[in-house]
Amino acid sequence: MLKVKMFTFNDFSENTYVIHDDSNECIIIDPGCSFKNEESMLTTYVSQNRLTPVMLINTHCHIDHILGNHFVSQKYELPLTAHEGEQIVLDMGQRTADMYSINYTPSPDITQYLSEGDEVKFGSTKLEVYFTPGHSPASISLVCKAEKIAIVGDVLFAGSIGRTDLPGGNYDTLIDVIKTKLFALDPDTIVYSGHGPATSIGKEIRTNPFFN
Repeated sequence: MLKVKMFTFNDFSENTYVIHDDSNECIIIDPGCSFKNEESMLTTYVSQNRLTPVMLINTHCHIDHILGNHFVSQKYELPLTAHEGEQIVLDMGQRTADMYSINYTPSPDITQYLSEGDEVKFGSTKLEVYFTPGHSPASISLVCKAEKIAIVGDVLFAGSIGRTDLPGGNYDTLIDVIKTKLFALDPDTIVYSGHGPATSIGKEIRTNPFFN
């Protein structure tokens, strides 16, 4: 059974996820920890649950989702995994941090790539990779149909969608991706977003104002 632990980190209230199964292998998704106490919260959870991190993944590489990349990569000796098309966004990290006056230790480059149809495997778990651009040029979502779980980054929120006014964003692309890929999932699928509370596919189909 998959366990999804959510932390809300940094000044952007970004959701960081640690996902693990009974094997105690885990993956860390979008580490936004930017303060020492946030780093401690993350590592304490990993150690107290006797977890072994085996992958560091970014759904996309906007600044709020990469602030902890360097720390996690160094702490657990993990390369950064994401879609190759997000490297251009990752390269803007320092400039964006300077714009917001954020302390930022540059992230490692993406050296392991995920794209549509790939699988993320850890323990006894397999997550399908969906290519879900629109909020960013090459965002991905991670879906476990067996457990009815979807980690979607900033593609879809409870009652909203990701903004599309940042470089590489496209409103029509985002709407199409949500309709054709995410809304095709089982309505009971729990959606874990990059900000805000969890929701479900069925609830968003019924009530999300961008589609009703």
